[in-house]
Amino acid sequence: MKSLTLLFVALAASFAAGPLRVKYAGREVPLSADPASKFWKAAPPVFATHNNLRVETPGHKTEIRARFTKDNLYVLMVCPYEQLYLISPPDVTKETNKLWEHDAAEIFIGADFENIHQYREYQVSPQGEWVDLDIDTKNPKPEGGWKWDSGMKVKARIDAAAKVWYGEFQIPLKSITAKEVKPGFAMRGNFYRFQGPPPNRKTVAWIPTGRPSNHTPEAFGRIEFEK
Repeated sequence: MKSLTLLFVALAASFAAGPLRVKYAGREVPLSADPASKFWKAAPPVFATHNNLRVETPGHKTEIRARFTKDNLYVLMVCPYEQLYLISPPDVTKETNKLWEHDAAEIFIGADFENIHQYREYQVSPQGEWVDLDIDTKNPKPEGGWKWDSGMKVKARIDAAAKVWYGEFQIPLKSITAKEVKPGFAMRGNFYRFQGPPPNRKTVAWIPTGRPSNHTPEAFGRIEFEK
């Protein structure tokens, strides 16, 4: 098992293109899910272009941007698609467990570099459904941790003409770590997408893990907070 873990780490490291840099924002902003906004234009993107097995996913290049304030982490994911696979009818008034069985964008993120098996998971769908989970891969939480509540907010919108959907997260930093997050702070994480109906379902990962499971914290990339 240890040798397999080292192999996953080596594969992910060979694929990593550098950290996601999270720019500081001086104030909170309303969620817009608009990459053309002044707020998001100031954030440098990274891109997810392959699945976890390092196979390119043409037409699904996913753009990821992030910013932070004293209290919140903002993430925007721009998600091209071929065919949406949605829940009908959607319910945006409460969490939707197993949202990942349909189209969703998700964030895995943790701030404990010693216990990397403990991290948080946040998801949004093209319709604005959401779920957040408290993950411990060594000692799984009851019902997979989905009844944990981070207090996050989300916004999503679909541009059907362009075949792109946009998902934005506002995540309380205190839901990730009790430490003060300021320029110079770092976290570990990964970003994923599930897209389209079976049997031709696509997955996209920022850092391919080297195996089908997204839950491979050994392969997570570095997230750096800066001015």
